[in-house]
Amino acid sequence: MAKRVKVAHVITRLELGGAQQNTLYCCANHDRKKFDVILISGVGGYLDAEAKNKNYKTYFLPQLKHSIHFFWDFAALFKMASILKREQVQIIHTHSSKAGFLGRWAARLAGVPVIVHTVHGWSFFKEQFFLTRSLYQLLERWTAPITDKIIVVSRDNQKEGLFHHIGKKEQYSVIHSGIIPSKYVLPLSKARKARQALNPQNRPCVLILSNFKKQKSPMDVVETAKKLVAKVPSVLFIWAGDGPLLPKVKETIDRAGLSKHFRLLGWWKDVAELLAAGDVMFLTSVHEGLPRVVLQTMAAGKPVVATAVNGTPEAVKQGVTGYLTRPHSTDEMTEALIKILSNKSLARKMGKAGQKSIKGTFLMKPMLAEIEKLYGALMARKS
Repeated sequence: MAKRVKVAHVITRLELGGAQQNTLYCCANHDRKKFDVILISGVGGYLDAEAKNKNYKTYFLPQLKHSIHFFWDFAALFKMASILKREQVQIIHTHSSKAGFLGRWAARLAGVPVIVHTVHGWSFFKEQFFLTRSLYQLLERWTAPITDKIIVVSRDNQKEGLFHHIGKKEQYSVIHSGIIPSKYVLPLSKARKARQALNPQNRPCVLILSNFKKQKSPMDVVETAKKLVAKVPSVLFIWAGDGPLLPKVKETIDRAGLSKHFRLLGWWKDVAELLAAGDVMFLTSVHEGLPRVVLQTMAAGKPVVATAVNGTPEAVKQGVTGYLTRPHSTDEMTEALIKILSNKSLARKMGKAGQKSIKGTFLMKPMLAEIEKLYGALMARKS
């Protein structure tokens, strides 16, 4: 039997997000006849426990942190290079911006033959402080030449990268994120129980599954809520997530007298329960890769109202599986939510269309198969 190829996946932190869940799926499900797998991650993520005692070795590095820090970043760089060299890694596959930058340069130092990076949404976007945005773009441009392949999860992310002179067109490969649809469909009895627990009064329910960071524009949820409550007085917003803007959002909700219309749950791992409790999923992002929550919602047979940014329009079909709006256009968002909440027949029709659409693409197994095919081609080229 041919010797297995050693693959190292590297990610900044195992938070509860699409990039992290896709990375863990790849680590656990790579073809073990062809690949031996290790995972390198920072510590303190919600999904740390999920990476332990699996069929791959995990290195948790306290030196690998989210924020930019001269000392810790160099410490993480050399620690990763040491691990990659000792493990005799042949392919490194990095995820997220910090791990993508440090991991690829660590691979270069360690002499790893094949370097792959997945962009789960670029780390820069228009509404960032311009110096921060410029720094992230510079780091991506600087690191692209040592990268054999840049995987993007949407066609729009490829266009954006090339627009900012990050790499060359032939370096890019579009591989859509995937999910396992059956995970998000509960039996009818369990779905009713979940809705009763989270929405006991059976109110019209808008579901938000997103963190409280600038990228997700959480204040737009509150502004939309102010307008929607005037039209649908019984509406309930169930919001799962956490992040630095949570205190500001809480304060604004209280000040606006909207507390009885919101349930802020913090991190909530069972997405299927949440989707069973809501009537429509609402996403106000100003920047995305391909939002996993959109795919999960469609799999559960629920409609989506989301901003038409990056990969989202590649999944949500306007007026068919949900509604797309412009970023920050809370009037458009309110109108779209009213259309769905006031018409159960339309909501069901959109939900069924979403379920049908998700089965044709955005699946985990084909995603992993494409990644492994790419690995094989790159290894053959290096040989």
